Amino acid sequence: MIARLRWIMWGIPAFIFVFAFVHRVAPGVMAKEIMQAFEASGTIVGLLSAMYFYAYAGFMIPAGLLIDGLGVRRVVSAGAAVMGLGSLAMGLAATPSVLFGGRFLVGLGATVTFIGCLKIAASWFPPSHFGTMSAISATMGMLGALLGTAPLAALVATAGWRGAFVIIGAIPLLGALLCVVFVRDHPRGHVEERASVPGLAEVVRGMFEVLGNRHTWPPFLAFFFLYSAMGNLMLWGVPFLRDVYALGNTRAAAYASAVTIALLLSAPLTGYLSDRVFQLRKLPYTLLACCLFLAWAVLVLTLGTLPLWGLAALFFVMGLASGGFVLTWPIGREVNPPRLAGTAVAVANMGGFVGAAVTQGPVGAILDSRWTGAMLEGARVYPLEAYRVAFTACALCVLIAAALSLLLRETRGQNIYHQLYPGGARGSRA
Repeated sequence: MIARLRWIMWGIPAFIFVFAFVHRVAPGVMAKEIMQAFEASGTIVGLLSAMYFYAYAGFMIPAGLLIDGLGVRRVVSAGAAVMGLGSLAMGLAATPSVLFGGRFLVGLGATVTFIGCLKIAASWFPPSHFGTMSAISATMGMLGALLGTAPLAALVATAGWRGAFVIIGAIPLLGALLCVVFVRDHPRGHVEERASVPGLAEVVRGMFEVLGNRHTWPPFLAFFFLYSAMGNLMLWGVPFLRDVYALGNTRAAAYASAVTIALLLSAPLTGYLSDRVFQLRKLPYTLLACCLFLAWAVLVLTLGTLPLWGLAALFFVMGLASGGFVLTWPIGREVNPPRLAGTAVAVANMGGFVGAAVTQGPVGAILDSRWTGAMLEGARVYPLEAYRVAFTACALCVLIAAALSLLLRETRGQNIYHQLYPGGARGSRA
């Protein structure tokens, strides 16, 4: 009975987290429809997508504090409600400002979902299960990204883009209700150690200590550039297939889903091999980043010439090689003081979201700068060369990430902070 109850407690936040990921990738499937409705450019679509990441990155650490202080039940249910209302606002938006505001609310509400899953896993499952539950939780996000491709495109074809936003907004609202009714922060009889929750001043000090550690920055920046490329591929992959290969939205999304399907395999496998088999961090990170750059180079050099099956295979390889990003979190944790493990992971994780936030608008601007004026049903159609330049920028991001990975410290799965700084915190400012 207790085992079933554990999965129910975790399953409801995980269900909400799935739709947080659906929303993360949704603009790529709906780009054409948004362009039609608001006469939007690629820059506008890129900035719209980026609003999610700005909210997510900015609220990540406060979200953890709120969950520690108020509990998963309250915070995740509130976050799901905010996410759902933001999606409804997007579906009903009559102006771009409402559309952007709704997208920001979606990102804001989504921020608490993954942290909530991990908090429930820590409270309800034995400590020996936490690593497995973390991987399963991350995999739920990948499932959400998969739902945000062909299934979401099929929903858009059936209900329209506005109807799709209303539907994928109503589901988190249902999740919020389920969370309030069924989820409990910890098993009965468990005493929550509220006194251990850090205050704002302590969090700020910890943030500065982590940011002042020069070994924090290589994983932060490597993830910044890796996720910049991945985020833009997930945003512009469907429009590319539609514009260059003349595919319908649903079929284009199905081919683009090859990246996500591969990530479903590679992300947990990379973590497992790094932890249990090779006991290495830096080497697999560098090798996978180099492989990913080669795949991006092949995409750029063969753009528009590969048959669809070949392009799908290349997308799958790109997804496999992208699995190295999961090593960002343990590396960030293992070069910082053990007492600041959560802060270190949050800071390293922010790198990717900041990267996606600040690059999606500029990549859209690159597409706009090479737009020839072609339109199809009120949406811009970008030529092959526009995508070539945009994807070249993404390839350069991956190359920079591969170069930065050479600056990572090899931790072999152990915290090496005291080896890096024998003098402790004072050394971290050196």
